Amino acid sequence: MESPRPSVRCPVQEQRARWERKRACTARELLETERRYQEQLGLVATYFVGILRAKGTLRPPERQALFGPWELIYGASQQLLPYLEGGRWGQGLEGFCPHLELYTQFAANAEKSRTTLQEQLKKNKRFRRFVRLQEGRPEFAGLQLQDLLPLPLQRLQQYENLAIALAENTGPNSPDHEQLTRAARRISDTAQRVHTISQKQENDQHLQRVQALLSGRQAKGLISGRWFLRQGWLLVVPPRGEPRPRMFFLFSDALLMAKPRPPLHLLQSGTFACQALYPMAECQLHRVFGHSGGPCGGLLSLSFPHEKLLLMSTDQEELSHWYRSLTLASSQKN
Repeated sequence: MESPRPSVRCPVQEQRARWERKRACTARELLETERRYQEQLGLVATYFVGILRAKGTLRPPERQALFGPWELIYGASQQLLPYLEGGRWGQGLEGFCPHLELYTQFAANAEKSRTTLQEQLKKNKRFRRFVRLQEGRPEFAGLQLQDLLPLPLQRLQQYENLAIALAENTGPNSPDHEQLTRAARRISDTAQRVHTISQKQENDQHLQRVQALLSGRQAKGLISGRWFLRQGWLLVVPPRGEPRPRMFFLFSDALLMAKPRPPLHLLQSGTFACQALYPMAECQLHRVFGHSGGPCGGLLSLSFPHEKLLLMSTDQEELSHWYRSLTLASSQKN
């Protein structure tokens, strides 16, 4: 009696089965997370935006600055969800794409929203009491308003990941393949624009903080328009004498050296006086010693057309971070 012949495995069918499993898993995750996202959007829209409008606790400009296009984003989610529940992912996501501009607007307003919340919590007693009352509702499960405000930007990143996964795991012969591909591309483009906006806002915060640390007339406008990379203490090794600690601020195109003001200075205690601004495009960087990764620190040599700096740190890891950052800045030459 002949034994049954083993079934022949078809690589194409196996690949299609894998695609279908990943597609189903991704679609389920998109649906479940969209339901939770819409629920949280609705909580803020109902218990914060709506009631604040009715009560007049915040003036319209302050309310707009705090929440931006929140209610429109909530409405877009309400339109999307029925498509996901009906399994019409391509149609739903492509129809959602015209609302992506709301996320760009929300990102552009994010820093203003953050500062508005801080200011109102600090100076508006009625608003502060209102926020505490709403956050104490059981529906919020301990979440604070400041935890909920970044939700749309976090969700946009999820949209990008899930839309790309859906498109990649949908066969080219599927009726919604082209819709998913177009939607994934538009969502990715929006996510990149939002990332660029967020980077600029973060850099602006760094510049404001650094500018506040610098005192003296020559420091005014010195760092405007630059991109901040890092800051920290390093020891400047002179030709003769003992190394001197200095604070360094590294930007994408320049290295700023500053010394601390005397602690007893009447008006400028705690700030730094700018000593020099070195153009990184003219820098020749070398690591004199400190290659081994040991605990003894190291020494960096920075050569400029009219000056040479020897910078030392007793922290090997810190020196390595500086070396990488300086290498990056000195490589960005015109």
